[in-house]
Amino acid sequence: MAWRIVRGVNVRDLCTYLLRHPQTAPVVTLAAWRLRRRAWWRRAPFLPLPSSQYWEFRMATANGGSGAPMTGRAVVEAATWSQRQRAGR
Repeated sequence: MAWRIVRGVNVRDLCTYLLRHPQTAPVVTLAAWRLRRRAWWRRAPFLPLPSSQYWEFRMATANGGSGAPMTGRAVVEAATWSQRQRAGR
């Protein structure tokens, strides 16, 4: 199940990027938390994961629907952009 959730992201590249730039980890963690499904604790797998349909939509909008996996840097840039957008509210 978890492999579906990370589809569209090069997980190895993201982990490498976060190890090299640990100051970006809180931004990515917060972005992941905001993507979680509502009442995630009520349904298996009891993890704060987004629904597969919402994840597909977010991946299509984040990388222009190209279908290519997002790099670690692209994930961090998208998370940073998302945080900046929320700060303007």
